[in-house]
Parts: sequence; C-alpha cells; structure tokens
Amino acid sequence: MRRSIPAVAATLGLALTLTACGGGDGDSGGAAESSAAAADDGLVIWVDETRQAAVEDAAELFTDENEVAVELVVKNFDDIRADFLAQVPTGEGPDITVGAHDWLGEMTQNGVVAPIELGEKSAEFEEVAVEAFTQDGQVYGLPYAIENIALIRNTALASSAPATWDDALAAGQAAGTTYPILIQTGEEGDPYTYYPLQTSFGAPVFVQNEDGTYSPELAMGGAPGQAFAQWLQAQGQAGVLQTDITYDIAVEAFKNGESPFIIGGPWMLEQFEGLELSVDPIPAAGPEAAQPFVGVQGFYVSAQSDNALLANDFLVNYMASEDAQLALYEAGDRPPALKAAAEIANEDPITAGFAAVGAEAAPMPSIPQMGSVWQFWGVTEAQILSGTADPVAAWDKMIADIEGAIGS
Repeated sequence: MRRSIPAVAATLGLALTLTACGGGDGDSGGAAESSAAAADDGLVIWVDETRQAAVEDAAELFTDENEVAVELVVKNFDDIRADFLAQVPTGEGPDITVGAHDWLGEMTQNGVVAPIELGEKSAEFEEVAVEAFTQDGQVYGLPYAIENIALIRNTALASSAPATWDDALAAGQAAGTTYPILIQTGEEGDPYTYYPLQTSFGAPVFVQNEDGTYSPELAMGGAPGQAFAQWLQAQGQAGVLQTDITYDIAVEAFKNGESPFIIGGPWMLEQFEGLELSVDPIPAAGPEAAQPFVGVQGFYVSAQSDNALLANDFLVNYMASEDAQLALYEAGDRPPALKAAAEIANEDPITAGFAAVGAEAAPMPSIPQMGSVWQFWGVTEAQILSGTADPVAAWDKMIADIEGAIGS
C-alpha cells in the first residue's frame, strides 16, 4: 500500500513535464535552470534516455495519486555524475538522479547525497544490492538493477559448464577452436574482467567489512596477489591469454564460433544472436571461488533537496514497485534488484544465469580510494601477462604505488 502526503500535495499542482537535454557542454546550465524553476512545485528527476520511459510511468502514477508535479530531465548518463557533483553544492540540480553505486564514495565525500529510508522494504531487495548502496550503516540509494560478468558458453561447442579454469581450457582444446577461452585484455589490461580470477587466489582489492562495506586497506598484496601474478604470466607464456585480445576482437571471435567461452556481461548478448548460450559461474583459477564485481544501478536523493520526504516516498513506494523494476529491466536488460521482479525476470535462463552469479559477487568498492587503484592495476597486469615484467616484483611495486597514491 502506497503512502500519500495530503498536506504537501494540497499545495502542489498536478503536472508532469518532460525536458530533454543534450549531453554537450551546454547541458548543465539548462538542467540547472529547469531544476531551480521546479524546486517549489514538486520533484525534479534526472534520468538517461534508456531509463526515461520506465521512470515516466512511475512518475505519472505518483502525480495521479499524490497531486505532486514531477519533471524528468533527460541527460546523457556519462554527464550525470559530474553535473550532479557540480550543481548540488550550489543549490541547483535535481531532487533525484539515476546513478551507479560506485559513485557513492565520491558523492558522500562531497556531501551531495542524502540517506534514504527503505524501512521494511530493505528485505525485499537482493542483499548485495542494498549492501552496495550502504555506507556507515546508512543506505544512500534505491537499487533497481544488478550487473556483473559471468562465463558465457556456446553450448554447441561445450555441452557442460566447467568447474575450474583447467576444465575450461580442456573443454576449449577439445572443441578445436582458435581460442580455448576469451577474455578482453588490451595493452592496458582489464582488471575488472580479470578480477574474478584474481579473487580465486584470495586477493580481493580491499578488505571487506562484515556489513559488506570496504575499508581503505588493500587486500591484494602478499602471497595471494603474487600467486595470481605468477599464474597470469604462465597463461601469457602458454598463449592462453593475450594482450592483443581487445573487447571488439573477443566479441567478434566468440560470435564467429572461435571459442566455446567468453567472460563478459549482458551488454555483449545482442552481438551473439543466433547462438545457443548458457550463462555459468566463472571457473576458479585458484583455490577459492571466483567472485566478480557486481555493479548496482539505482537512484540518489540530493542532499540539497527541499523535497526529501517526497523524493523518499517516490523512490520507496513507486520506483521500488514490481512494475517499475520490471520496466527498468526490460529497458536495460539487467536483472532487477527487487526480489519479486527478479523472480519474474529469471524466467529467462540467460537473465537467471547472470543473476545467480551476481548474487554471489562482491559490490564494486565505492570508497574514494578505489579511484587510486585503476591507474596502476591494469597496466601492471598487462606487463605481467606479456612477459615484460617479473610477476612478483611488478605486483609488489603496483601495491606500493597504490598505497602511495592512497596515502597522498
């Protein structure tokens, strides 16, 4: 049952205005003026084009039931984070914005987002989704979708899912394809895609607290990280993994039947039409389970919103509905964060496969220190893989460099 806010609604007009903004340099000013003009009339929500229709439907229902005006400002997703950080401290910007959970550290550090109150609704979401938006015991986002990588298998070339990395290589070799397994790498590496293999050696990027949040203490150094680095170089020397395999090359090769396996996400699937696929857990290369990153998409409330109660009501009672979450799933092809919606979406075995892997995945760290990791991580892996660096020495130097950047 949805709450209403009659005392507030009585003072607000009934309206729904859709404003489309471009993604160029002139975008920020138009959004700011629009947001400022509507602030006293109801809610202003920033969305991207993909999510527009789903949010519009929920907004219309919210307006009908509460007589609260809602304005949607359509922005390029790549612009939203920077624009929100720039505008909110000035008192501009929206009441609500769509965003990713790994923005959270920067958002809270800059004081631009407010906690939301999920209440009993929290239990209706996948645990990892709420965990991803949690910091210091408070939830800062309404999750709507979960995305992660998994092992995508061409069932015509491999009839069963491999349990281990060695099993995958054996199946790939038995298939007689050009590549036993495909992982996008490139000259600068791809630590996001390689991360589940790293975690299988017991080397997660940061120490994870009991509540699922992260501390700024690196956890991928020492013997576990060194073991992963040595394994990585061995794969390069054997020609199994190569830095010249870019995303486009990997996708094209899998599409053409040149490998039974590719490690990747649902964003690849439209390229694989016509193939019979299965989505399976990523096989472990080390002694522990392979645990990829999970990204959670959701909605934030501005710390400067004059309508925080309305914003919380809209998110918890409208965007957290089964209909809204399924509409967002259909728009973006990512498993819903709401369990009831996920149950329906999981009738598709491909979606169910990604969801099952995501349920056991680790949220991408949203702490600000994560920003200091990427610049060293990928290039070091590429150097080790290509054989241009000693694996242990290079990995240890990378750890020291990251620790130096975090401490600076």
